[in-house]
Amino acid sequence: MHGYTGRKDDYLKRLRRIEGQVRGLQRMIENDEYCIDVLTQISAATKALQAVSLGLVDEHLRHCVAQAIAEGGEVADAKVREASDAIARLVRS
Repeated sequence: MHGYTGRKDDYLKRLRRIEGQVRGLQRMIENDEYCIDVLTQISAATKALQAVSLGLVDEHLRHCVAQAIAEGGEVADAKVREASDAIARLVRS
C-alpha cells in the first residue's frame, strides 16, 4: 500500500478538477481569449498541480520513507535518496 492510498479519493478529485482547468485552457485558446487571462489560468492550474505534488511528497515521507528508516540499512538510504531526487525534480520544474 502506498502512503497516499488513504487519501486517494481526495487526490483523484483534485486531479479531475485540474483536468477541467486544462480543458478550460484549451477552450480559451480556441476562442482567442486575452493572453493575460490564459496565463492567469495556467498559473492557477500549475499551483493546483504543485499542491498535489507537495501532498504526495508529504505522504511519501510520512509513510514510505519513515517505514524504510525504521527498517534501516540500505533500504533506508535508497528511500531517502529517492525522495531527495524527487524533491529536486519538483524544485527544478
